[in-house]
Amino acid sequence: MTAVQETILSVPDISCEHCVNAINGALKELPGVEIVNTNIPTKTVSLRYNSDLVAMEKVEAVLDDIGYTVAK
Repeated sequence: MTAVQETILSVPDISCEHCVNAINGALKELPGVEIVNTNIPTKTVSLRYNSDLVAMEKVEAVLDDIGYTVAK
């Protein structure tokens, strides 16, 4: 059974290309993250990752560390 997960996170603080670059850059550094797509109009981050290598809590912590909050 594969541990690859796909999710879409709502990140209301996304407002510009700088946000996209910061989020994509930070999340792509995490082991297990395969694809990151940040969308300004919808304020979402689409993520494909291996949950055996990185937990969603770690993804949210990294976003928080760079100044972006995931809406619950």
